[in-house]
Amino acid sequence: MKVLSLGGAGAVCQHATRDLAEFSEFETIVIGDYDLSAAEKLAAEIGDPRLRALKVDAEDYDGLVQTFRGFDVVLNGLPWKYDMAVTRACVEAGVSGLDVSTEDEQWSFDGAAQEKGIVFIAGVGATPGTTNAMARCGADQLDEVDDIQIYFAAFRCPAPSPGLLITFLWEFDPKTESRVYCQDGEFIRAAPFEGTKMVNFPGPIGEQEVCYIPHPETETMPKSLGARSVSVRGCFPPHAMRLVRAMVESGLYSEEKLKIKGIETTPLDIMYELLLALPASKETPLWAYGLMVDVYGKKEGRDLRIRLWNRHPPAEEWGGKAAYYKNIAIPLSIGAQMIARGDVTRRGVVPPETAIDPDIFLSELSRRGIEIHQTVEEVQ
Repeated sequence: MKVLSLGGAGAVCQHATRDLAEFSEFETIVIGDYDLSAAEKLAAEIGDPRLRALKVDAEDYDGLVQTFRGFDVVLNGLPWKYDMAVTRACVEAGVSGLDVSTEDEQWSFDGAAQEKGIVFIAGVGATPGTTNAMARCGADQLDEVDDIQIYFAAFRCPAPSPGLLITFLWEFDPKTESRVYCQDGEFIRAAPFEGTKMVNFPGPIGEQEVCYIPHPETETMPKSLGARSVSVRGCFPPHAMRLVRAMVESGLYSEEKLKIKGIETTPLDIMYELLLALPASKETPLWAYGLMVDVYGKKEGRDLRIRLWNRHPPAEEWGGKAAYYKNIAIPLSIGAQMIARGDVTRRGVVPPETAIDPDIFLSELSRRGIEIHQTVEEVQ
């Protein structure tokens, strides 16, 4: 079996590549990256004879299709602007795959993927990804699912990479239409910083204020898990939250053209370039990822809340930034290995909670030091 780790030398996906080398049984692991030298350097650093580097240009769609045909599984760790191209190319090439984020248009390839007999799992990171498995784990223990409330604390700096900066800015952009929550079957759009709530994440993150965030779990779980209500609330470190709130309140998300020293630009473009270049925007006191999922429903006539939450090794043990990145990359690697082993039997373009067996997935996380804990209690 051959796997392509696409973007596999990047800030996040290098840790998926490392996990493939340490835990997988693939005969060949190819690091596909536009920066060939970075891919070669990573392969040499890991030192696994199954690894090799390949230059891949994600802007060349025909080249993607041709490249994918030589693999059994494509693991996509590229920025989300390539999600559609990679999904489409996997379907055209007839090769199963998965990625770390989602686009609504990806679901339109579901029928074509089923006809090709492949699966493409959209959104297998921390959230979406691990949270989907946590929600499915809770839902499977209930006779009826009423409400799924997902919380995350992504403790990283605003601009560790261009793609992660784009994600950070987009999640609070007043123009983002997918910032919705589902309440009794109705999808309601939320404004930035709406739905604030205090959540105590176990470990060093502690109590944080979270708000509604545009994540796909809200849109997929009412159908896949039968929940009447689903919401995703999240936060970044306090200094990052203060920054983005000031941007919203000061009109810095505007895309209206203006001239600065004779150069035509927009306030949002200025902020993006500034944050990408500013050293302080690449620093944070704590690197960590907190996840918590509350699943409310009925079991044998009793109203229950099943709460699941994560714990992972500290930054001192996992190597600073890796304490954040591994929570995204390891699930991606596990998903690729589950596809290759035949643990995923579903076909089509599907969300994680539909395709991934939570018992297997959470057990694999535990092998890597990411523990998922649970409590069950009766509620009014």
